[in-house]
Amino acid sequence: MINLFPQFFVFSLLAPFILRIVLGLILIYHGYPKLFKAFQGTVSYFESVGIKPAKFWVIVVGLVEFLGGIFILIGFLTQLAAILVSLEFLFIVFGLKINKGFKELEFDLAILAIALSLIFLGAGAFAVDIPSL
Repeated sequence: MINLFPQFFVFSLLAPFILRIVLGLILIYHGYPKLFKAFQGTVSYFESVGIKPAKFWVIVVGLVEFLGGIFILIGFLTQLAAILVSLEFLFIVFGLKINKGFKELEFDLAILAIALSLIFLGAGAFAVDIPSL
């Protein structure tokens, strides 16, 4: 396969680093309110879509997003955190939003794709996890 810039391959560990930073920040941003600011509102939403026991699942989802986001951001247990995030977003996409159309799915699909990529790519550069090639 022809690559226009094969010299960039020496920087291949930067790709998962970039994905990690973006995904980590998004997850922290969305997980923090679930746990600390809008807990009861999130419980009400979970109940409205039929997720029970709602309080338990809000805590689980909040922890996966907030702590998983921190772990992914710093590159600690990246693949494990990415697996948990992938499972959450597989449920969101195929369990909750699949019938709502692409406009409702695009953000969640992007998060799912990034998390799945990190499972296979690992943490990349500047991580607590040691990259192995």
